[in-house]
Amino acid sequence: MLKVISLKLLSVVSVLGLLAACAGPVQHVDYTAFKKSQPRSILVLPPLNETSDVKATSGMLSQMTLPLAEAGYYVMPVALMDETFRQNGLTTPADVQQVAPAKLREIFGADAALYPKVTQYGSIYTVIDSTTVVAASAKLVDLKTGDVLWEGTGRATGKELGGNVNVGFGLIAALAQAAVKQVAHTLSDDSHDVAGLTSRRLLSAGLPNGLLYGPHSPKYGTD
Repeated sequence: MLKVISLKLLSVVSVLGLLAACAGPVQHVDYTAFKKSQPRSILVLPPLNETSDVKATSGMLSQMTLPLAEAGYYVMPVALMDETFRQNGLTTPADVQQVAPAKLREIFGADAALYPKVTQYGSIYTVIDSTTVVAASAKLVDLKTGDVLWEGTGRATGKELGGNVNVGFGLIAALAQAAVKQVAHTLSDDSHDVAGLTSRRLLSAGLPNGLLYGPHSPKYGTD
């Protein structure tokens, strides 16, 4: 009996070891170029929108300044950035993100620019559930050299904000709950709040693979 148990335990351990091997090593960001550049100011460019929601660019852009400022960086005013590009005939995120890094530095005087992209934005409806999802990625580019200093991703859902409606149990109740939640998401448009959580996960310093602390943070140089 003891021998059988030992064999089963060995089998379980082997399977777990195989799964761990398949998972592969955890990816880590190379901060060598980031630490060498030591940017103090960041220009946030309008995010590219890969979703069907026209509000995705403005919704994310309005939330990205705060986590960067809290991380210890001076962030160029978004209104100034937007108006400058409009005055020069650049009205789409794709056009703006095609401007050469050296030209951006000449115009705004920033050390680095953030190139964001929104990949999910808005309500997702399934048969028995509904929630709001916002996902984005970004890269930080040195405007003096054009080097990529950092890249990251962030994602959040409306479920993390709470406020779920409970109308009972069973399949019929689940379908009704999904319908109620879909209407609630449409009326309240909580994508903006979810975008705030996504931005924090994407751009906060001190997180695994996150940004380094900037020069205006008391934790500058500790990471």
